[in-house]
Amino acid sequence: MTFDRPYVLIALLAVPAVLLLWRANERRRTDGAAAFATPSLLPNLVPASPGWRRSLPLGLFLAALAALVIGIARPHAKVSVPRNEATVILAIDVSRSMTATDVQPSRLAAAQNAADSFLTRIPDKYSVGVVGFGTRAFVALPPTTDRALARDALASLRPSEGTAIGDAIMLATRLGREQRASDGFVPPTSVLIISDGARDGGRTAPEVAAKHAAAVHIPVSTVLVGTESGVVQTKLVGGYTEDVQVPPSPTTLQQIAHLSGGEFFRARTTAALTSVYKTLATRVGHKTERRQLSDLFAGGAILLLLAGGGLSSLWFRRLVP
Repeated sequence: MTFDRPYVLIALLAVPAVLLLWRANERRRTDGAAAFATPSLLPNLVPASPGWRRSLPLGLFLAALAALVIGIARPHAKVSVPRNEATVILAIDVSRSMTATDVQPSRLAAAQNAADSFLTRIPDKYSVGVVGFGTRAFVALPPTTDRALARDALASLRPSEGTAIGDAIMLATRLGREQRASDGFVPPTSVLIISDGARDGGRTAPEVAAKHAAAVHIPVSTVLVGTESGVVQTKLVGGYTEDVQVPPSPTTLQQIAHLSGGEFFRARTTAALTSVYKTLATRVGHKTERRQLSDLFAGGAILLLLAGGGLSSLWFRRLVP
């Protein structure tokens, strides 16, 4: 929390000063009563002592005083608010290992289905782009708010070879930076990569691409799909086929997320992948802004004053004959 007028906070010294004055007055009142009666006999005259009820209204008054002083100092705090415009680039791995069926119906199909569900969870004003990457990275759809086009682009992705993940990051960040919001500024951009492994080909190393994304303030979140039991079939000479194990490799995706300021997720099932998208939709849908909190503190001070006055009137009212 920051303050526009921090010097006003010096007035908070009035809070302990008032408390000390009240305690001094209480001592004088007790000493004065002792001059007219024996303290040990007071329980015979007064049925009960107010105890904590005597100090609670004062405590509420002091809290209200502190809240008023803080409000006058014009405090600001960073709060999370919904974004009106943003760009999200979905980069999906279409390498051969993504055809493994350990995540039903396949890793690639599960990624496409979950991405389709993701489109329904983000605001309509978000622009969504789709990038596929196998041997090379390619634009399946430039950023657009047309959800029908985005779904068609996702459905058009087909298995390929290679995993040019570094090239995909570079392409996705370039697409994001080319966008312009309605007021001429570049809207916040996020890149979401769905893959099952490490780099295989491509011109740009993943760590270099991740550092570039961080430099242009575009976080790259990564989702690792697949299980250790993933298998794909390879055709051999003579019409034979060979089962090749394709366990997911998290190291590269973890490094990308770490270097770019994004987050790393692991999805071993279709349900887990859908859950990841649900989480991502919530996180990319907000931004941090500085908000002034003076009204909040002023309103709290009024409520505290009313509560303190009401309790004091209820507990210590004087009946006039």
